[in-house]
Amino acid sequence: QLQASGGGLVQAGGSLRLSCAASGRTFISYHMGWFRQAPGKEREFVSAISRSGGTPYYGDSVKGRFTISRDNAKNTVYLQMDSLKPEDTAVYYCAARDYYCSGYGCYGSATRYAYWGQGNQVTVSS
Repeated sequence: QLQASGGGLVQAGGSLRLSCAASGRTFISYHMGWFRQAPGKEREFVSAISRSGGTPYYGDSVKGRFTISRDNAKNTVYLQMDSLKPEDTAVYYCAARDYYCSGYGCYGSATRYAYWGQGNQVTVSS
């Protein structure tokens, strides 16, 4: 089970950090991802990280502004969001994948993730 927290309202240029805590003792077995969905739009890949935390991936729209990390001792993955823009406004979801795969077609595809947390609203005002 994935429990996300940390969403909210922030002004453009500000920062927020999302957290996603996983229950159970096998967190290290999972590759983790963050996706987001804005009203009327498809779910979009934001970021992903390997089970060891050594390989982060980012969507083009957030590259250079967002940072994904994980603490396997705390069973938690984080998404630090800096220099936020109004277009970052969306519901953010954390997700877990229990197998390795390479390429954007895998880590960037929502269908590859079997486990999802509840969405967290992030609103960036202009």
